[in-house]
Amino acid sequence: MNQKLLQKLSPQQIQLMKLLQLPTIALEQRIKEEIESNPALEDLSDSEDQEKEESNADDVEPEGESRDDFDLSDYISDDDEPSYKYEANNHSSDDEEREVPLSMGQSFQEMLLTQLGLQNINDHKYIVAEYLIGNLDESGYLSRDLASIVDDMAFYQSISTTEEELQELLSVIQSLDPPGVGARNLQECLLLQIKRKKRATPNIVLAEILLDKYFDEFSKRHYDKIFKKLEINEDSLKGAITEILKLNPKPGNSANESNRSSQAVVPDFILMSSDGELDLQLNSRNAPELKISKMFSEMLKAYSSNKAGADREQKEAVMFVKQKLDSAKWFIDAIKQRQNTLLFTMRAIVEYQHDYFLTGDDTKLRPMILKDIAEKVGVDISTVSRVANSKYIQTPFGTLLIKSFFSESLQNDSGEEVSTKEIKQILQEAVEAEDKKNPFTDDELMKALKTKGYNIARRTVAKYREQLNIPVGRLRREL
Repeated sequence: MNQKLLQKLSPQQIQLMKLLQLPTIALEQRIKEEIESNPALEDLSDSEDQEKEESNADDVEPEGESRDDFDLSDYISDDDEPSYKYEANNHSSDDEEREVPLSMGQSFQEMLLTQLGLQNINDHKYIVAEYLIGNLDESGYLSRDLASIVDDMAFYQSISTTEEELQELLSVIQSLDPPGVGARNLQECLLLQIKRKKRATPNIVLAEILLDKYFDEFSKRHYDKIFKKLEINEDSLKGAITEILKLNPKPGNSANESNRSSQAVVPDFILMSSDGELDLQLNSRNAPELKISKMFSEMLKAYSSNKAGADREQKEAVMFVKQKLDSAKWFIDAIKQRQNTLLFTMRAIVEYQHDYFLTGDDTKLRPMILKDIAEKVGVDISTVSRVANSKYIQTPFGTLLIKSFFSESLQNDSGEEVSTKEIKQILQEAVEAEDKKNPFTDDELMKALKTKGYNIARRTVAKYREQLNIPVGRLRREL
């Protein structure tokens, strides 16, 4: 015998947690799926002939009040009750991750396959080339070596090929559009593009030489070595670099973006400011008008009036109807709880960062972690995390991701706690204002921050710089 202490979430709790983490667009899709799968649930906004007086009787009432004017136990015995009334586990139909479907045009691979079909190659080579295209990543690169692809085709496709044949077909793929696809690295990608230039100007010729013979020096911005080896002046190098900067380092991404219907960011909250007062509202698309189907409710009432002559099939039918009604009620309650949790949490964040939301100045951001808001609202940290990670708020100074308002704290020379985001903002400004011919090193950035009262270590400066996607000083150097 053993004793265990377990905590299990009910299906309703799981449903609430899953709904809470959904952004607005995904929520709309989730509600649509629930309405399609549960005929007992209706959306009032879709009911064109709904009369106002009917809504008073059929709308879902506040939690805790009876929604039925009859008792199911009057005509179904305990033995007939479905098991879902008594059993619950941590698995439900909501366990499957759902994504908002996007309307797609022709994919990157499909574009290449269309062009491949116009090439003069036999069926065997077409199949091998098709497999190669399938191995290209989203950026358009072939990151796998040809020997591995030969083995894969033999083991998994039962197709015999050689590295020589793969190289031949890879050259065919590299001749397709967009230029640069099928490259094995950045150098090859840029070379493929520069060689496709129609006019061989002096700048293009020099750019090809740089990419072919001096790519390492060029990528590390060792311009002094290039001047010495090629015996060129600064103006010539600038012209070649201008041509290289016109090339696309990720040709696959551009092809995908041109054929993808981008999903717009829909704010979950709307914040307005007037005369120093902040007004927070939940996006109305987060508050659908859901109700219980009147038809399903009337089905149970009709059965209740005829319960004496009910047979087993009728009892099974009414249990099915009751299950759908309960599921609809749970879902509506979960949507309402989601709305309340979102509002309570966001109000706490707005109150905590009041000065920031009035001005939009990043330096006004107070240090704030998930625990601060969780304690303020009286919820678990994981709940705040679900609200912050995928939700956006529309403010007078832009639509922002809520999690961007959270940051750790550091002390300045005055002993005041400041947000790490404030330090990153100052670091960003220092880099933008530097002399690009002689950019700051991390040590120099550390000293610049220290003069402003932020005493942080060089390794911390390097960490913040990397988080801001700012390269090291040598790679920021410009001619």
